[in-house]
Amino acid sequence: MIRSLYIRVVLTFLLSVIGGTIISFFVSTWIFEEKLNDNARINLRNFGQDIVRIYKILPLGEADSFVSEMKQLDSYYIRIYEATGQFQSYGALNGHKPATVTMEKIKKVLEGGVVQDTPNGIATVLLGLPLKTEMGTKAMFLETRSPPSASFVMKWGLIFATCSLIAGSLFILVASVFLVRPIKKLTNATKRIASGDFNVKLNIKQTSELGTLARSFEEMMHDLQQLEQMRREFVTNVSHEVQSPLTSISGYAIALKQVGIADNDRSRYLDIIIDEANRMSKMSDSLLKLSLLESQSQQLRLVTFSLDEQIRRVIVAIQPQWSARNIRFELNLKAIILMADHDQLNQVWTNILGNSIKFSEDRGVINVSIKQDINNVIVRISDTGIGISLEDQKRIFERFFKADRSHSRKYGGSGMGLAIVKQIISLHQGDIQVESEPGQGTTFIVTLPITTPID
Repeated sequence: MIRSLYIRVVLTFLLSVIGGTIISFFVSTWIFEEKLNDNARINLRNFGQDIVRIYKILPLGEADSFVSEMKQLDSYYIRIYEATGQFQSYGALNGHKPATVTMEKIKKVLEGGVVQDTPNGIATVLLGLPLKTEMGTKAMFLETRSPPSASFVMKWGLIFATCSLIAGSLFILVASVFLVRPIKKLTNATKRIASGDFNVKLNIKQTSELGTLARSFEEMMHDLQQLEQMRREFVTNVSHEVQSPLTSISGYAIALKQVGIADNDRSRYLDIIIDEANRMSKMSDSLLKLSLLESQSQQLRLVTFSLDEQIRRVIVAIQPQWSARNIRFELNLKAIILMADHDQLNQVWTNILGNSIKFSEDRGVINVSIKQDINNVIVRISDTGIGISLEDQKRIFERFFKADRSHSRKYGGSGMGLAIVKQIISLHQGDIQVESEPGQGTTFIVTLPITTPID
């Protein structure tokens, strides 16, 4: 079994060229032969009628002498038969094999009939005509020999077909190299990617289907490289986030085994272990929730509800977080009726408002407003907190990303909240943007369709 694409292409083309050349040659020869034979029949008939007139006008001896000197005998061979089968021939054969003349044909011509036959070959015709002489009727058979022109055409055709086949074969051998080279590059690139090497340069500049395939392959390779980078970062982040609470739990659990620990220290150690365990549980729940959202296996449960009332309820629910720090809210909530997943959006507002409270200074202000256009509702949540740098804004919605890692221990959190927010809003076919400057606070802008389309 031939596995090489290059050999397949070359063999397929060669077989096609050879088959096509052979068929074309025979078809062309057949058409050419018919035309030459038709032309030969006309010329032979005219020449035969001229000889008949010569024998009719001249005496037999003079006629024989005249015919034997004719220049046309270079192309024609003449036999004049008696009733007994004996014949007198005119013209040299020069290696030409004369056509067979049977007694039936001779008898038919002597009786006044005409015999016309086409032996095998190009421009070879046998014609039998009755020849009336002073000695009685005789049977004259004329035939064409393959003229030099026909022989030349045959030889030229064979040479041309052979040269065309050789030249075409050489051309396809060279052309196939350029045709198969991009495919070989793609094959090698696939093997390197499979081994984990994404630094592959194809350098295929073609604009044909292979060029399109190469560019699509490069885009896929870039996506795979990003996916691999995300996977590595995910493993690193999970390991980091899990290691910290595990270290605390392990350390304080070992401390609890010591003898003579005071009751207040024992209680404090247990509280730390419980808090760290709860943090790991929340992170696990967040990972599971984000995984379900990204796989879209969690279907939206669309209901119609009052968006402004939902935001007010979320603010009331998290009151212990903001009232303890004397943070106040300024609300500009227009009454809006929305069709969406109530529980999912409740998670969105809880996460965004929770972040705004977390990163705001004590006695800060958080502004929440709602606007509406023809198709969308726009929710703006602004705080007066520490702000986010422009570089961090590009990654703020990635899982485990924490904008200000120097304060990560102070503010806590796993960096999963905004990733969940982004995914929920995307499922609603909405959009979320962030505007912020370090030290000037942050504004989240959420745009949602009034009626969420059902996929």
